Amino acid sequence: MRIAIVGPAHPLRGGGISSFNERLALHFQSEGYHVDIYSFSLQYPNFLFPGKSQYTDEPAPKNLNIFTKINSVNPFNWYKVGKELREKKYDLLIVRFWMPFFAPCLGYILKQVRKNKSSKIVCIADNIIPHEKRWGDKMLIRFFLGKLDGCVTMSQSVMKDLKSIDPSIPTILADHPLYDNYGDKVPKRVARQRLDIPAEDKILLFFGFIRRYKGLDMLLDALANERISQIGVKLLIAGEFYGEKEYYLQKIKELKLEDRVFLHTHFIANAEVATYFSASDAVVLPYRSATQSGITQIAYHFDIPMIATDVGGLPELVKDGRVGWIVPSDEQGIALGIQKFYKDDISLNFIENIQKDKKKYSWEVFGHRILSFLE
Repeated sequence: MRIAIVGPAHPLRGGGISSFNERLALHFQSEGYHVDIYSFSLQYPNFLFPGKSQYTDEPAPKNLNIFTKINSVNPFNWYKVGKELREKKYDLLIVRFWMPFFAPCLGYILKQVRKNKSSKIVCIADNIIPHEKRWGDKMLIRFFLGKLDGCVTMSQSVMKDLKSIDPSIPTILADHPLYDNYGDKVPKRVARQRLDIPAEDKILLFFGFIRRYKGLDMLLDALANERISQIGVKLLIAGEFYGEKEYYLQKIKELKLEDRVFLHTHFIANAEVATYFSASDAVVLPYRSATQSGITQIAYHFDIPMIATDVGGLPELVKDGRVGWIVPSDEQGIALGIQKFYKDDISLNFIENIQKDKKKYSWEVFGHRILSFLE
């Protein structure tokens, strides 16, 4: 079988999506299939990109066929790439979708592919309706969805959004697999030495791109809560600001949290991920809105308990009272979750349950769910 994955990959800093695509390609290759990844030569115009750089300096992953060809804003390029994919007649074409901005580009490419009348086209939808909504989103989404043979969602909330726009599209729900490509866990003492963090501190981790919907401001308010101050909890923020940097820095100053917040606000390279998770007691996902989060699947890999808000698909992945705590999406709820985590001292139970539960989040199971569309 010949498979093409259409979506970001090295050298793009696509965050979890790039890592996901590369890991999925490796899985299918291990099953004996030929896999090509078609990535972006231009993913975002610079004026639309909120971070410092779209590209990584890390070496390319080994043994992967990555073609850097898609220009997200050039219709002539869409025709050229679509024609190439059409003529190659892949048995299965897997396309990633996470925001309406890419719907014209990807939709037109898929329109060309469909002309070969042989390639099965399946989407892995990280989001359908975006966190930051704009006029015209649903029109663009419908254009894209109309080119698919089926769609895989990784949470019930994305499935619900999808069915609200196109109830007829064949859809499969599959759990987000583990991010097991960031190396092994290291001893907490060693990880904290690397980050210059005292070994005895109580450390929570906020990880990933910093955007308003992820609720870091609510987490900072919770950290300043008197109950949490008395416990002596500190916060490790690891991830690049995607806008509003001064807002967060000012908030830390106003709340007098300078001595309780460790700011590592650069892009976290793959080689650094293990250190940040290994240094932490728990990871906090204080989101205002969510579909699913790849951060949970990194936490599962490193056996790190989670404190997450009750939005979107987070409760599906973070089983309340088993691998962490699910809390209301506000300052008081997040503070209560932090207090319960340290007061009850059941983190060892959480870790034991994580080690049991993560076995179901395998790439074999996820890959099989995708291939079921071919049946």
